Amino acid sequence: MSDKETAVLLIVHGSVEREEDVPAFVSNIRHGRPAPAEVTGEVLRRWRAIGGSPLTRITEAQARALEARLGLAVAIGARMWHPFVKDVVAAIAKGGVARVLSLPLAPYSVELYNGVAREACAAAGLECVATPSWALEPALIDAFVESIDRALSPIADRSRTHVVLSAHSLPMRVVRAGDRYEHEVRATAAAIAERLGALSARTHVAFQSQGMDGGEWLGPDLPTTLRTLDAAGAREVVVSPIGFLADHTETLYDLDVEAKAQAETLRLTFVRAPALNESKRLVDALERVARAALKLG
Repeated sequence: MSDKETAVLLIVHGSVEREEDVPAFVSNIRHGRPAPAEVTGEVLRRWRAIGGSPLTRITEAQARALEARLGLAVAIGARMWHPFVKDVVAAIAKGGVARVLSLPLAPYSVELYNGVAREACAAAGLECVATPSWALEPALIDAFVESIDRALSPIADRSRTHVVLSAHSLPMRVVRAGDRYEHEVRATAAAIAERLGALSARTHVAFQSQGMDGGEWLGPDLPTTLRTLDAAGAREVVVSPIGFLADHTETLYDLDVEAKAQAETLRLTFVRAPALNESKRLVDALERVARAALKLG
């Protein structure tokens, strides 16, 4: 199959560009269930506080960098907002593509995202190559370790420094139904901790950004983790958002505003490791994953 007949589809959760789209976006996330006014209002407040999400812009940069590496067309589709995966795949089909690689930018939830791609490809009559879990891709671990090392570099005395690896929480009903998300996150965290050497015993996993509807969510949550570390005598906390490959509300507000304020209340020095965004290390990982899935060598 020629290069022109194969395209790569990066799949993201999705984000809005305009604040007037926030209510519809929240409705999509809730699968059409009406959102209480206070929930929509809080999402909008956070979106405004960070000046809007940069997720779409960053994902576009990731796509163009990967396209240059592979020599293949790379498109972007979203699960919860425009451009929806089904629409992107339909457009790809009209361009003469016969095979689509589904590459979720959610390495711990590939089956959820691949399912959307398979359905869209079937409707368009295209072959779908689904990327397997890439939670333990060595280049991805390299990328996270490099980001954490950068955050640690100004800290001379690390004897009371702890590293928190954070990922998005899930409702416990999903976890109990057999979703492998927690297992994948913890496997990645263990690989990172092993690379951190002397800090490995002071590396922790926390789950952040729980939904606003209540119920039981996967933990420990970030506030509980920060209080526990404070009680244990920690001085600095380096938080690395390993559950997010690009900055979004969950990093720019939930971490940089909310978690930082809590840490300051506890008199902890809060340091946030950079998200991978369009870093070379992340593009290395994406390239390796794509080449392996497409057997490009």
